[in-house]
Amino acid sequence: MHFDDRLDTVLSQPPSGKAMVRIQYRQLLDLLGTTVPQAGGEALDAAFLRLAELEDGIPAVERAAMIQEPGLRLRSPVLVAHLARDEPAVAVAVIGKASLTEDQWLDLIPALPAHARGLLRHRRDLDASAEALLDRLGATYRPLPYAKADVGAKPAPPAEEPIAEIGAIVRRIEAFRRTRAQNEASGTHGDTPRLPLDDESYCPPLRPVETFDFTTDVEGRIDWAEPSVAPMVIGFNLPTLGGPGTSVIGQVATGFRYRQPLRGVSLTLAGAPSISGNWLIDAVPCFDQLGGGFTGYCGRMRRLVAIEPASAMPAPAIGEADRMRQMLHELRTPVNAIQGFAEVLLYQLYGPTPQEYRALAATIASDAARILAGFDELDRLVRLDSGALRLDPGKADLGSLLDVLLVRLMPVLEPRQSAFAPTLDEDLNVAMGRDDTERLLWRLLATLASATAPGEILRLRGRKRDGTVRLTMRLPASLATRDDEALLRGSVPATGQTLSAGMFGIGFALRLAAAEARAAGGTLERRGERLRLSLPALTDSADSNSHLGNGAKGAGIA
Repeated sequence: MHFDDRLDTVLSQPPSGKAMVRIQYRQLLDLLGTTVPQAGGEALDAAFLRLAELEDGIPAVERAAMIQEPGLRLRSPVLVAHLARDEPAVAVAVIGKASLTEDQWLDLIPALPAHARGLLRHRRDLDASAEALLDRLGATYRPLPYAKADVGAKPAPPAEEPIAEIGAIVRRIEAFRRTRAQNEASGTHGDTPRLPLDDESYCPPLRPVETFDFTTDVEGRIDWAEPSVAPMVIGFNLPTLGGPGTSVIGQVATGFRYRQPLRGVSLTLAGAPSISGNWLIDAVPCFDQLGGGFTGYCGRMRRLVAIEPASAMPAPAIGEADRMRQMLHELRTPVNAIQGFAEVLLYQLYGPTPQEYRALAATIASDAARILAGFDELDRLVRLDSGALRLDPGKADLGSLLDVLLVRLMPVLEPRQSAFAPTLDEDLNVAMGRDDTERLLWRLLATLASATAPGEILRLRGRKRDGTVRLTMRLPASLATRDDEALLRGSVPATGQTLSAGMFGIGFALRLAAAEARAAGGTLERRGERLRLSLPALTDSADSNSHLGNGAKGAGIA
């Protein structure tokens, strides 16, 4: 038997500071919104008293925004009745957000204030009995949305609501006109909203949207989005949208059918100029906390920026590379300091440290080391692309290195029953230093291994052709379905993985591997569902001159 003491836990914390006031208000909304209607007791009464106290410290606009958040569920008629008596902005939000049954609406409507009954007329999911009850109560007026400038005002009596709304609109029009006159006098427009009155030729600048969050209903239709894009995207049915050159309709429809997460799926939006174009979607299914039923998807869309393949990316100017390296140097300094202080606590250099703090210090030191490793990768890519770093020639047996690295990967892959299946020819010597070759191979193998599914076998084929050593690697199924743009986009991997593609994800790791291959005189290309690494084979002349050491420049690498 479980005892729910979440309300007591929240109420035991004093709301000190503005941040804590907002956090506690949001927590109480979440807990009271899913409280069983018959529930009662001292904790519930105290929770509503605390909620009323917190309301005085949060502006109405912010309270309304919290209520409209996609994760909040309002299934408590008591909480809906309480919030509906709040200021107009809050009442609009709660009436639109509430999710009550037919009987609950019938019991609640007579207790609602007049302006809240009018707001109910905007809902399209009320049944005939609720509509009839509203008619009997005389709730026939459909109010306009409240202006932000008037959200702090108390709602007017029902008979005066139309006059108050007209007055608010007149005041807003006058404010728009004054702002327009000031902008025209100064010669600037800015982002101030304008009304199309006598200035029909003026069109405010539209900024393209780069990313936005959204939720869908059970059919995949967007029913909520961030306020800045909501009018442009609400109503889009995701399972019917296609993407550039991919069978996205099948991917999204299959994901919705089986309630699977959507990761890096590309699709195309057609509509307003600021949202039109190609997008990447990441979304997860959401389920009801009480009954466990599927309620839709919650996710984020990111604009798909067309980027060229790594082999065709132009090298940045030396000045840009120097600025990037300077920025990395400035970032390393505080991270090194954080890591040093964490290690002081971890190793108890200045005296005993409680075990709890040592555990936290170990986590901080590990995170700092991971960040510094990411900085090193960024610095290496910048120097390779700008030509500031050149890989020294040498000799390496690609076949023997692959054998060693595949054995190193076995403890990670075997528990998942996945593996690499190599088929390697003899004499796979390459004209590249052993350390650089090992680093390049490990980067590629670890990247592919991190994306393999349980039971997936990836084939490797190594052979020598026309003076080059070619290593062909099959892409995991999770990567093979992505197009070139989606594959090369850097996505941060989930934390806690035993093996990862690096701090900046799969796309960045592949671009860095391509830069290393180019610096050695080779290439890294995608061929359908495979990656092909081509490195210059070690010729007889290069082998005879290998005694010059790794520092010898110009050893005939093409």
